[in-house]
Amino acid sequence: MHFTPERMAPLKALRLGIDSHHELIIYLRADCPVCRSEGFSAMSRVLVLSDQQHAIATLNIVTGDLLAKGQIGFSEPAWRRLALKDRDSIWLSHPKPVQSLSYVRAKVYGHTLDEMAFQSIINDIVEGRYADVHVAAFVTACGDDHLNNDEITALTHAMIKAGSSIDWHLPMVVDKHCVGGLPGNRTTPIIVPILAACGLTMPKTSSRAITSPAGTADTMETLTNVSLSQEEMRQVVKQEGACLAWGGSMRLSPADDLLIQVERALGIDSEGQLIASVLSKKIAAGATHVLIDIPVGPTAKVRTTAAAEQLARSFHNVAKKLFLNIEVLFSDGSQPVGRGIGPALEAYDILEVLQNTPNAPADLKNRACMVAGAMLEMIGHEKKGEGKKKALHILESGQAWEKFKAICHAQGGLHMPPVAPYRYSLVCHHAGVVAEIDNRQLAQVAKLAGAPADPEAGVEFFVKLGEHVKENQILMTIHAANAGELNYAVEYLEDHHTIIRIDKAEI
Repeated sequence: MHFTPERMAPLKALRLGIDSHHELIIYLRADCPVCRSEGFSAMSRVLVLSDQQHAIATLNIVTGDLLAKGQIGFSEPAWRRLALKDRDSIWLSHPKPVQSLSYVRAKVYGHTLDEMAFQSIINDIVEGRYADVHVAAFVTACGDDHLNNDEITALTHAMIKAGSSIDWHLPMVVDKHCVGGLPGNRTTPIIVPILAACGLTMPKTSSRAITSPAGTADTMETLTNVSLSQEEMRQVVKQEGACLAWGGSMRLSPADDLLIQVERALGIDSEGQLIASVLSKKIAAGATHVLIDIPVGPTAKVRTTAAAEQLARSFHNVAKKLFLNIEVLFSDGSQPVGRGIGPALEAYDILEVLQNTPNAPADLKNRACMVAGAMLEMIGHEKKGEGKKKALHILESGQAWEKFKAICHAQGGLHMPPVAPYRYSLVCHHAGVVAEIDNRQLAQVAKLAGAPADPEAGVEFFVKLGEHVKENQILMTIHAANAGELNYAVEYLEDHHTIIRIDKAEI
């Protein structure tokens, strides 16, 4: 039996200033009468009601004097979600049973789910009815290729329907996505202004990092405002033909951002959810034509040509059912791209390429123009084999840089990325040839240094496969916001000597 405000005296809200990341947490004294009357215990899921809002939160029990009698404490996410003020009246109740958890259990045991089941799960996740442990169970159950193409399509539909969508009322809206796994591969902020300067409409929304040291949104945030509302995004695109925004601020497939938060903690990025994540965001953002870049390499996310071809087939099959035009591009995933790995360091690479500076990383420039050219050819803007040449012209003429500046100013201004105060350089102990680079371990060093939470943190990587290096030449430099994370990253580097393999040169 649920109580109502009329039956029980309210508790008084207290902001505790506790950062619980994104999970809603409330705190009650162990001797709180509500705990006894309702049978609440630690980790109970509780329906929290104020005069204006309601939400489901996880209960923590306090045994000390943190709370006075009659008070209820709130973590920062819970306080913000309920838009509370100090001493607001709060009532608690048992939430209704979450029926969709039965579908999660079915998936855990290997059953196939239909669109109704996925929609029920996704709706409950978006409405905050799932604790992180429930979302983690769903993410894990769908991992390791446990979703067939029909399930991926159903999940994609469910993710789209759970949020808002944009219709640009245009016959063609282009977009691109790289499946990731390649440190420093930050081509999107270069590709978008190139295509926009060609007259194409490209409302680019990007995610933050899941398992990498930086996502496009993390990198762009060091240069401009990326947290745009839908109306602000529409205005920027109307003015400049493109934007570079974070999708999470617009409720475009909002379930995706909630799933990403748990995937990041688990270090999981499964194929089925990857496809659903990408395509739901593209369709919700109004794209009609999408280019998918799949880097393939021994230490990339996709390691073999066979795996890349299987992923491409799944992308094509699901996109066809969703009436979305896509093409898939396989690219070299054998080594990092550019020099910077981490939000600010990648941003500096982007600026150098767009500004056509002499020291701009040539591989990042080449890769961005290759992808932009493939997009131009895909939509018939350029003939086959001519797209990259057009993209290079737009970049080298300065048109892309002018468009990039205009997009950033339309989004709130262009500013310089931060610089890390702590650094450590790894030098080569003997002359030789760079024979192997481990992308995954290199990304791990950047994350241990603090990326992407510390935007200035990461790694500068100075060598390429096949390059001849001299004794005492700097191979890489770790950047960190504080000494503790720098030491942590350096210790990992010292314990993993296979990140860069230098074969001694023959005399």
